[in-house]
Amino acid sequence: MTVAQRIIQARRAAGLTQAGLAEKLDVSHSTVNRWEAGHREPNRETCLRLAEATGVNLDWLMLGSQVEPAGPMQRSRATASSFLLSSDRRDTYPPSIQQQYATSGETAMITNPAEDNPVIAYQGVPGAYSHLACREAFPHMEPLSCPSFEDAFAAVEDGRAGLAMIPIENSLGGRVADIHHLLPESNLYIVGEHFQPVHHHLLAPQGASFETVKEARSHTQALAQCRSTLRELGITPVKEADTAGAAKLVAELNDPTVAAVASSLAGETYGLKTLRARIEDKIGNVTRFIVMSRTRIEPDPRAGRCITSLVFALRSVPAALYKSMGGFATNGVNFIKLESYISVGDDSSARFYAEIEGHPAERSVDQAFEELQYFTTKVKVLGTYPISPFRTRD
Repeated sequence: MTVAQRIIQARRAAGLTQAGLAEKLDVSHSTVNRWEAGHREPNRETCLRLAEATGVNLDWLMLGSQVEPAGPMQRSRATASSFLLSSDRRDTYPPSIQQQYATSGETAMITNPAEDNPVIAYQGVPGAYSHLACREAFPHMEPLSCPSFEDAFAAVEDGRAGLAMIPIENSLGGRVADIHHLLPESNLYIVGEHFQPVHHHLLAPQGASFETVKEARSHTQALAQCRSTLRELGITPVKEADTAGAAKLVAELNDPTVAAVASSLAGETYGLKTLRARIEDKIGNVTRFIVMSRTRIEPDPRAGRCITSLVFALRSVPAALYKSMGGFATNGVNFIKLESYISVGDDSSARFYAEIEGHPAERSVDQAFEELQYFTTKVKVLGTYPISPFRTRD
C-alpha cells in the first residue's frame, strides 16, 4: 500500500472528506488531492499532524509498517460543522457577503479578509464598470484602481487590498481574456461572485447636446453593444482602450463635439453629463465578477447552494475527458460551466476551467473529486462560495 492509499484509508476511517482534512491541517483542498493522487507526499512534520488529525499511527502512515492504525477508527463521522466556524462575527462581514451567506441558522464565513484591510482592488481607471461593481457589492470598502489584472491580484497577495473584484465573463462578450491563465497561478481564492448589469450612458461635457456631438469614444465592445443607437443618432464611434478612460479623455478635451460611452459612475467621476442613459441595443447585458481573497473562505455546506470552481489538466489517455466527467455524473453533481483553454507556454495539452454546483464537504462532490484525480495530472480547487441571488431571481 502506498502513502497515498494510506492517507485515503486514514481519512475515510476518520470520517473526513478531503476538504475536512484540509481544514484540520490548514492546507488547501488541492494539496490533499495531490497527496491522495500520489503526485506529492507530505513531509514528516505534516505526516505527524496528519496522523494526529486522523488518529492513526505515524509509522504506519509514513512507512506502511505492520502496526495497525491507532486511535478510535470507528469514531462517529465528522460533521461539516466540526471544521467550519460559526457565525459569531457575522455582523462584521461586508454587506454583500452577509447577504450571500445569510441563513436561518448558522452562516459559514471562516474569516473576514476585509475587516483589517477594507480595500478592494479592481482593474481599470476610476469610473470603470469594475469600479462600479466594487461600489455596489462592497460600498463600505475603498476601491483601489490597478492598471492590469496582474496588478489587482498582486495588490491582494502583498496585502495592499483585502479583496479583488475580477470580471470573468460577460453575457454578450463572452469570457474575459487572460483570467483563466491568471487564476491557476495566483495564491488567491474565489470567495464570492457578483453580477453587475452593464448600462451604457452617452456622456458629454457640460454645454454639449445631441446637436453638437459628432463622435463617441469607448472600448470596442461597448461601441459594438451600442452600434444601432449611435447610428440612429448620427454619432461616429471611435475606439479607445477602455470605457472609463474614454470618459476621462472626453472630460480633458472638453469638446462639445466629442462624447463617451461609459458608466454613470464614469460621468460622476469626471464631471460629465448624461445625454442619454441605457443606450445599449440589447437589454440583459451583465458582467459576472468573482471576488478574490488571500484567505480561503467557504460557506457552511448546510447553508444553501454553492459553487466550487476548479482547474484541471487531463492525462494523455483515450477518452480522458469523458472518463473524468463520469464521477460527477454517477454522483449526481451538476456542472455549471466547463471551458477548455491552452496554457501559456505549454500548448501540448488543453486545460479545463470548471464550475460545479456543490461543496467539497458533501460526500457526492468528494467522491467525484476522488474519481477525477485518476484521469488528471493536476487539479486545483480555486474556491467554494455561495450562489449569487442573481442566479435565482425570478
